[in-house]
Amino acid sequence: MRILDLPLNAIRRPLIRQTDPAKVEALMASIAEIGQQEPIDVLEVEGQYYGFSGCHRYEACQRLGLPTIRARVRRAPRSVLKLHLA
Repeated sequence: MRILDLPLNAIRRPLIRQTDPAKVEALMASIAEIGQQEPIDVLEVEGQYYGFSGCHRYEACQRLGLPTIRARVRRAPRSVLKLHLA
């Protein structure tokens, strides 16, 4: 596992998640003031990045117009990706 700053547009988010607008706003204020403190978790499968958690942090960074997001990247085979999609 490694921690990288990934381009937001390089992360595929195949599952639609509901976010709490108040939490996103609070994270936006925090990230704007002190930066992103906790990386999101991302699977790397065959060179593609898939995000399944950290939806509030992802949306906050996206709404702030940041080009990248700090991510904890774990390589996985396609079989693990299929488990996340099931």
